Amino acid sequence: MALVDKKVKDFNLTAFKAGEDDFFQVTKEDIKGKWSVFFFYPADFTFVCPTELGDLADNYEHFQKLGVEIYAVSTDSHWTHKAFHKLSDVVGKVKYPMLADDQFKLSKQFKVLRSGEGRSDRGTFIVDPDCVIQAYEITAEGIGRDASDLLRKVKAAQYVYNNPDEVCPAKWQEGEDTLTPSLDLSGKI
Repeated sequence: MALVDKKVKDFNLTAFKAGEDDFFQVTKEDIKGKWSVFFFYPADFTFVCPTELGDLADNYEHFQKLGVEIYAVSTDSHWTHKAFHKLSDVVGKVKYPMLADDQFKLSKQFKVLRSGEGRSDRGTFIVDPDCVIQAYEITAEGIGRDASDLLRKVKAAQYVYNNPDEVCPAKWQEGEDTLTPSLDLSGKI
């Protein structure tokens, strides 16, 4: 079942974030009115996952300038996230919230929970200020994701959200021409 244009349902997860004095809760209320990226990954203390989290950390400032909050999500506990952050030099750069989906509620809602494993697939979801999923991508265990391409997709999603009569063609980059669908344009591309 496709998740594009589906509203995010209520959730409540415990989070770890560097610099916070204590763990805290993240709920649907926290994402309302803002752009969000939910970045599911299989597990802390693994191999591809820290490279992805580090890549996002290196690009976090760019997402923040666009008004986007990143939420890293795995089925590990908030305590494990804190230990992972402390012990890994790469993950130690992470400044965005790391959500503990140890009861699998968000992984099930976003349909990324691996049956019988208790871990999530590599899933990336772009959610608009109305809590509607605008884009998502699921990759296999060994295929790491690229934060710069995610950033490009977020910019395209924001452009289309703010300009609903226009669409972004393949490889669209911020500032490039968009398309305005019409009968006159049909068959001329």
